[in-house]
Amino acid sequence: MKNGIKCFISILILSLPFNTLHSQSITKENIENAEKIIGLEFTDAERDSMQTSLDEQLVNYQNIRKIDLANSVPPAILFNPIPVGFEFPKEQNLVIFSDYSYTKLPEDINDLAFYSIGELAELIKTNHITSTELTKFFLERLKKYDPELHCIITLTEERALSQAKLMDEEIAAGKYRGMLHGIPFGAKDLLATKDYKTTWGATPFKDQVINEDATVIKKLEGAGAVLCAKLTMGELAWGDVWFGEMTRNSWDTSKGSSGSSAGSASSVSAGLLPFAIGTETWGSIVSPSTVCGTTGLRPTYGRVSRTGAMALSWSMDKIGIICRSTEDLAIVFNVINGQDGIDQTLYDVPFNYQPEIDFSKLKIGYLQSDFDKQYDFHKQDSVTLAKLKELGAELVPIELPALPVNDLAIILSAEAGAAFDELTRSNRDDLLVRQIKNAWPNVFRSSRFIPAVEYINANRIRFLLIQQMKKVMEEVDLYIAPSWEGDNLLLTNLTGHPCVVLPNGFAEDGTPTSITFIGRLFDEGRLIVFAKKYQDATDFNKKHPENFKQ
Repeated sequence: MKNGIKCFISILILSLPFNTLHSQSITKENIENAEKIIGLEFTDAERDSMQTSLDEQLVNYQNIRKIDLANSVPPAILFNPIPVGFEFPKEQNLVIFSDYSYTKLPEDINDLAFYSIGELAELIKTNHITSTELTKFFLERLKKYDPELHCIITLTEERALSQAKLMDEEIAAGKYRGMLHGIPFGAKDLLATKDYKTTWGATPFKDQVINEDATVIKKLEGAGAVLCAKLTMGELAWGDVWFGEMTRNSWDTSKGSSGSSAGSASSVSAGLLPFAIGTETWGSIVSPSTVCGTTGLRPTYGRVSRTGAMALSWSMDKIGIICRSTEDLAIVFNVINGQDGIDQTLYDVPFNYQPEIDFSKLKIGYLQSDFDKQYDFHKQDSVTLAKLKELGAELVPIELPALPVNDLAIILSAEAGAAFDELTRSNRDDLLVRQIKNAWPNVFRSSRFIPAVEYINANRIRFLLIQQMKKVMEEVDLYIAPSWEGDNLLLTNLTGHPCVVLPNGFAEDGTPTSITFIGRLFDEGRLIVFAKKYQDATDFNKKHPENFKQ
């Protein structure tokens, strides 16, 4: 135990000004002060014995810091979300989507803004509209409403029109790439794109150009999709405040859209794009989807490549999708999931989706102790549970593992501090907009004081959490949870389980509420179709903010 603490004390001393580290040796008084922060106490003789080794470690740190580590360089230690004895799905079945042949052009062209991907795909495939026409339509909406929503960092108009033209030429030549052929989309501005800035929503990086396309962008454009905008994000993936403004909620523009996938949810909610790519580390798809009334998918950890994406937490970051309907999630996920030969955390697992499901054949859990509490969305969630029972679901009460989940958040803090180590040491963190206690600059600095031993032990508890969640998921096929209540959101981000979040009503102030469904690892297909059956039996996703219907 004490040997491990030595490592931390030396890290702790590194919080001294960088120049000071070169000219001062670590004293017994330094060590004694550090003990108060880590909650341990050594004898004076033990402190004296530590001094030489801590001075030596200090030199190690200084030498390590001479190496330029780009954000894209991952640690050699890879997170493993797979519980002992887990059996991967092996069989790839035919992926089937719903029939959209009913689709017609609307009398009011503005109604196209809220068509689903499936409906827009039908119009393009049957030559009722061209990709160029559709792309121009959404580009104009982005330009029209961005001054109100502040959801765009960079409009990729030239690239979009070039891609749309190519898609139209291919349709004319009889080539059809699939349901994303010619469909416009947006991407959270932590995904690299050639010839355009990738700002991470933060002033220190607002002129940054990473001249490559992230794997997700490559896959989407390879399937025919048309990138129209790099969308806003809370700076360095926290919240809805970025260097340009606060991204607004289309249901109430006096409020923010939450985050960090702020622009992705805001733009899709307002009908400025059919879908957008977001990311989640701890709620960054669930939270903005909740307040904006969108439908979001956070996939299993290891499902979607993060190559070309800003790293915040190597063991928790996940790239997902924000749409307006559940089947749209499946259409996009069918394209972006899978290995890329670069991201070593990816698993080769089939994705199976067919739009029918029999609730009576499923074991459906629900977090009874959370639903029984009085919380903001309690009324809407109670109605959701009743609707699921009406649809034939037999709900089984379950409990999540009784481990200190919130304490494991130090894993995210430590990894984020490492990801932006240079930003802290250079003092460029002062350029970030949010300088309050509960913001990245302070978290990055505080993370320097997390002992390596405690970080490792937190991950050991995380291993136990993963094993215990396997037992929970063996009891049910999926389960239902309040979106924000209890430990579920952080817990499942730590274990890597997939979730679908979708609207289930409206709060008293008129803004949307949501419910969350959690699936087994790599079981996105069944999870999405379960959510689809519920969504098809309600109309919450069909309601749109009045001020953005024209």
